[in-house]
Amino acid sequence: MAERVRNAAQRGRQEPGEPYRRISVDEAKAMLDEGDSLVVDVRNPDEWVSGHVQGAVHIPVDSVLSRADELPRDKNLLFICAVGVRSGLACEMAAALGFDRERLFNIEEGTPRWIEKKHPTTYGN
Repeated sequence: MAERVRNAAQRGRQEPGEPYRRISVDEAKAMLDEGDSLVVDVRNPDEWVSGHVQGAVHIPVDSVLSRADELPRDKNLLFICAVGVRSGLACEMAAALGFDRERLFNIEEGTPRWIEKKHPTTYGN
Protein backbone atom coordinates (compact mmCIF):
# COMPACT_ATOMS: atom_id res chain seq x y z
CA MET A 1 0.00 0.00 0.00
CA ALA A 2 2.84 2.42 0.78
CA GLU A 3 4.15 1.87 -2.74
CA ARG A 4 0.75 2.77 -4.23
CA VAL A 5 0.73 6.02 -2.25
CA ARG A 6 4.26 6.81 -3.46
CA ASN A 7 3.28 6.04 -7.07
CA ALA A 8 0.16 8.21 -6.80
CA ALA A 9 2.18 11.07 -5.33
CA GLN A 10 4.42 11.00 -8.41
CA ARG A 11 1.49 11.71 -10.75
CA GLY A 12 0.52 15.15 -11.97
CA ARG A 13 2.12 18.37 -10.95
CA GLN A 14 2.09 20.50 -7.85
CA GLU A 15 2.22 24.28 -7.70
CA PRO A 16 4.16 25.89 -4.83
CA GLY A 17 2.00 26.13 -1.72
CA GLU A 18 -0.74 23.81 -2.96
CA PRO A 19 -1.51 20.84 -0.70
CA TYR A 20 -2.57 18.66 -3.65
CA ARG A 21 -1.46 17.57 -7.11
CA ARG A 22 -3.08 18.63 -10.37
CA ILE A 23 -3.95 15.84 -12.81
CA SER A 24 -5.62 15.50 -16.20
CA VAL A 25 -8.75 13.46 -16.84
CA ASP A 26 -6.58 10.81 -18.49
CA GLU A 27 -4.36 10.58 -15.40
CA ALA A 28 -7.50 10.33 -13.25
CA LYS A 29 -8.86 7.53 -15.45
CA ALA A 30 -5.56 5.63 -15.11
CA MET A 31 -5.63 6.02 -11.32
CA LEU A 32 -9.22 4.75 -11.18
CA ASP A 33 -8.29 1.77 -13.34
CA GLU A 34 -5.47 0.94 -10.91
CA GLY A 35 -7.85 1.02 -7.94
CA ASP A 36 -7.33 2.68 -4.55
CA SER A 37 -8.89 5.97 -5.76
CA LEU A 38 -12.27 7.66 -5.41
CA VAL A 39 -13.65 10.53 -7.49
CA VAL A 40 -15.47 13.21 -5.49
CA ASP A 41 -17.67 15.42 -7.68
CA VAL A 42 -18.14 18.81 -5.99
CA ARG A 43 -20.48 20.37 -8.56
CA ASN A 44 -24.07 21.45 -7.92
CA PRO A 45 -26.87 18.84 -8.14
CA ASP A 46 -28.08 20.06 -11.56
CA GLU A 47 -24.55 19.66 -12.94
CA TRP A 48 -24.22 16.20 -11.35
CA VAL A 49 -27.34 14.79 -13.05
CA SER A 50 -26.18 16.08 -16.45
CA GLY A 51 -23.30 13.58 -16.33
CA HIS A 52 -20.64 12.51 -13.86
CA VAL A 53 -17.70 10.13 -13.55
CA GLN A 54 -19.00 6.58 -13.17
CA GLY A 55 -18.58 5.50 -9.54
CA ALA A 56 -18.04 9.05 -8.24
CA VAL A 57 -19.57 10.30 -5.01
CA HIS A 58 -21.40 13.61 -5.02
CA ILE A 59 -20.53 16.12 -2.31
CA PRO A 60 -21.15 19.71 -3.44
CA VAL A 61 -18.26 22.03 -2.59
CA ASP A 62 -20.31 23.90 0.02
CA SER A 63 -20.87 20.59 1.85
CA VAL A 64 -17.29 19.26 1.87
CA LEU A 65 -16.51 20.48 5.39
CA SER A 66 -19.73 19.16 6.92
CA ARG A 67 -19.57 15.82 5.08
CA ALA A 68 -15.84 15.11 5.35
CA ASP A 69 -16.56 12.04 7.49
CA GLU A 70 -17.97 10.42 4.33
CA LEU A 71 -14.56 10.58 2.63
CA PRO A 72 -12.22 7.61 3.05
CA ARG A 73 -8.78 8.34 4.41
CA ASP A 74 -7.25 5.20 2.90
CA LYS A 75 -7.82 6.10 -0.78
CA ASN A 76 -6.61 8.70 -3.22
CA LEU A 77 -9.27 11.42 -3.40
CA LEU A 78 -9.69 12.78 -6.93
CA PHE A 79 -11.80 15.94 -6.75
CA ILE A 80 -13.59 17.12 -9.89
CA CYS A 81 -15.89 19.97 -10.87
CA ALA A 82 -16.47 21.68 -14.23
CA VAL A 83 -13.09 23.37 -14.76
CA GLY A 84 -10.93 22.76 -11.68
CA VAL A 85 -11.67 25.77 -9.47
CA ARG A 86 -14.19 24.29 -7.01
CA SER A 87 -12.34 20.97 -6.96
CA GLY A 88 -9.13 22.83 -6.07
CA LEU A 89 -10.98 24.51 -3.20
CA ALA A 90 -12.28 21.12 -2.05
CA CYS A 91 -8.70 19.78 -2.05
CA GLU A 92 -7.68 22.73 0.13
CA MET A 93 -10.52 21.96 2.55
CA ALA A 94 -9.59 18.27 2.75
CA ALA A 95 -5.97 19.19 3.45
CA ALA A 96 -7.05 21.61 6.19
CA LEU A 97 -9.07 18.77 7.75
CA GLY A 98 -5.96 16.61 7.95
CA PHE A 99 -6.38 14.36 4.92
CA ASP A 100 -3.07 13.01 3.59
CA ARG A 101 -1.79 15.60 1.09
CA GLU A 102 -0.08 12.82 -0.88
CA ARG A 103 -3.55 11.45 -1.64
CA LEU A 104 -5.32 14.66 -2.71
CA PHE A 105 -5.73 15.35 -6.44
CA ASN A 106 -7.50 18.05 -8.45
CA ILE A 107 -8.75 16.88 -11.86
CA GLU A 108 -8.06 20.16 -13.64
CA GLU A 109 -9.85 19.63 -16.93
CA GLY A 110 -13.21 18.90 -15.29
CA THR A 111 -16.22 16.76 -16.02
CA PRO A 112 -17.01 18.19 -19.48
CA ARG A 113 -13.56 17.05 -20.66
CA TRP A 114 -14.07 13.64 -18.98
CA ILE A 115 -17.30 13.20 -20.97
CA GLU A 116 -15.72 14.52 -24.17
CA LYS A 117 -12.96 11.90 -23.86
CA LYS A 118 -15.70 9.25 -23.59
CA HIS A 119 -14.48 8.01 -20.22
CA PRO A 120 -17.10 6.01 -18.22
CA THR A 121 -19.95 8.38 -17.40
CA THR A 122 -23.26 8.06 -15.56
CA TYR A 123 -26.26 10.33 -16.18
CA GLY A 124 -28.96 11.16 -13.62
CA ASN A 125 -28.71 10.30 -9.95
